[in-house]
Amino acid sequence: MTLKRLIVIIIKKIEIGSAVAVRLTKYIGKSQVFIHPKHFLSQTPWYTRYLKRSDIVLDLGSGNGQSSIKASRFAKKIVGLEIDMKLIKIAKKSAEIKNIKNVTFGESNLEEKLNIKDNSFDKIIFLDVLEHLVKRDQILEEIKRIMKPEGLMVLGVPNSQTSWKQLQKSVGVNYYSDPDHKIEFSEKQIRALLSKHKFKIKNLFYGPSGSL
Repeated sequence: MTLKRLIVIIIKKIEIGSAVAVRLTKYIGKSQVFIHPKHFLSQTPWYTRYLKRSDIVLDLGSGNGQSSIKASRFAKKIVGLEIDMKLIKIAKKSAEIKNIKNVTFGESNLEEKLNIKDNSFDKIIFLDVLEHLVKRDQILEEIKRIMKPEGLMVLGVPNSQTSWKQLQKSVGVNYYSDPDHKIEFSEKQIRALLSKHKFKIKNLFYGPSGSL
């Protein structure tokens, strides 16, 4: 094994810091529930610029509810859907603590068709979820179905072309940023996938973490 490959593997395996950080937010009194410190960095994240006060918004794969909670200040109503009941419990508790009334959370498996009527939502938040799914074509078609004709999806996916990931790939190490990822995207790949499903891209940019 080359020294370069060994160093990359060691860095790749240093994951305990994130887990500890999540717990510290509660233990030091920063939060009453376990959430990652990154959620404290900004209360007006990038996707909120696309929301209006009259919007009915769906947050697909809402996780611990932090994106939904932040979006609630900028929209009429937010519905968060998540498969993990532990995360749903955290999301509901977070909304209750903050006395947020225009957010609801429910359970849904995004590998299955959604039990939602056509043209139900003005905006759909879909952040860091698509890469976890096998049935990516199906969920994108479902989004088209349940979103209003003039609706907007805000999408975030991991960028496969960062220099760190290319370094990992060059030494034969799995470069995905999460072991559950089924795919990570180049700009060309995500453009092609969205075009295939007749989405029109209004804006595409690289986030601070190297995401698209």
